[in-house]
Amino acid sequence: MRLKGRTAIVTGAGSGIGKAFAMRLAQDGANLVIADIRNHDAAAVEVTRATGAKALGLHIDVSSEADTARMAAETMGTFGSIDILVNNAAMFSTLQLRPFEQIPTDEWKRLMEINIMGVALCCKAVAAQMRSQKRGRIINLASGAPLKGVPMFLHYIASKGAVIAMTRGLARELGTDGITVNTVAPGFTMSEGVIEHHHHVDFSRDGAIRSRAIPRDEQPEDLVGTVSFLASDDAAFMTGQILVVDGGSAMI
Repeated sequence: MRLKGRTAIVTGAGSGIGKAFAMRLAQDGANLVIADIRNHDAAAVEVTRATGAKALGLHIDVSSEADTARMAAETMGTFGSIDILVNNAAMFSTLQLRPFEQIPTDEWKRLMEINIMGVALCCKAVAAQMRSQKRGRIINLASGAPLKGVPMFLHYIASKGAVIAMTRGLARELGTDGITVNTVAPGFTMSEGVIEHHHHVDFSRDGAIRSRAIPRDEQPEDLVGTVSFLASDDAAFMTGQILVVDGGSAMI
């Protein structure tokens, strides 16, 4: 119960990796806000049934400034604080893998709206409250892909490289207010969304496993301990960092 009395917002938590994060933070004692464009209510009920924690499901498009502001306001109205933000929502599993010249411009723009602006808008929405509390944990989800130069989805690796850069800049801006900002960079993870889209599995799975010091599939549960640590007081003096959790594929 290391997070008892704290309130955590997890974006993209209606399913997959985000829901696994929400479950772990709830097990640690936090109140949960499940922010997603689908399955938010069902995931909130599931978290409460499984852990006994209080959970609120909200329909949130992270690329909308109005939605992210409402997310912060409804979190405050329900729980009275915002202590942890996990920026997990992103476009990935639905992307078609293809050479960069073939990626449609509209797809570039929409991905940047979600993967980059979504992170910036969610941070903006919670920053004032975290500053007033003189306490906060922001945990961004990047990827090992930009660290290794993985081909065939240039817009995705560009967006996750931007998340790493934003993490470092925000850590400098928010550190004097007791707010830490760190990044978790997963490897290729067998989440619900990935399993449903076989082209990603066919393209990435075998190579990812061969590249690892621990040669097996990565599961969402492999990531939750790192997020729990970063959300806790144990990580109070750690900020601006990238923690790669990929079984030893990218070693930095």
